[in-house]
Amino acid sequence: MATLGLIDYPDASPEVRAVYDDIMATRKTDWINNFWKALAHHPATLRRTWASVKEIMAPGALDAVTKEMIYLAVSATNQCGYCIASHTAAARKAGMSDAMLAELMAVVGMANETNRLASGYQVEIDERFLTKRP
Repeated sequence: MATLGLIDYPDASPEVRAVYDDIMATRKTDWINNFWKALAHHPATLRRTWASVKEIMAPGALDAVTKEMIYLAVSATNQCGYCIASHTAAARKAGMSDAMLAELMAVVGMANETNRLASGYQVEIDERFLTKRP
C-alpha cells in the first residue's frame, strides 16, 4: 500500500481533480493510475510532475514507442517495479512487441554490466569519444 494511501477522484480536491481531468483527457482514458493518486497528497508535486511528464512524453523527435522503451529501460535499471509495469503496458500500447521487449532487456542488462566494468576499472575516455565543440 502507498505510504500515504491513494486519493480517488471522488475524494480529490478541486485542484487535484483538475490535474486528474487533464491526465484522463491527454491519455484518452477514464481512470487515474495509482502513481498519480499517491502524488495527489501533495498537489504541487502532482501538478509539477504531470506537467513534466506531459511535456517530455508528448510527440517530438522520438516516437512514442521509443520514448516508452527508454522509460522502461531506465525503470528496469532503477528497479522500480511500478514503473516497469506501467511503462511496459504503455510501450506495448505504443507498438512494442515481445521481441522488442526481450532485446531491450538484453541491451539494458549489457549496458549495466559494461557501465559497472568501465567504472570499476576507471577506464579513461578515448579522445575520439569526447565531444568537440566548434
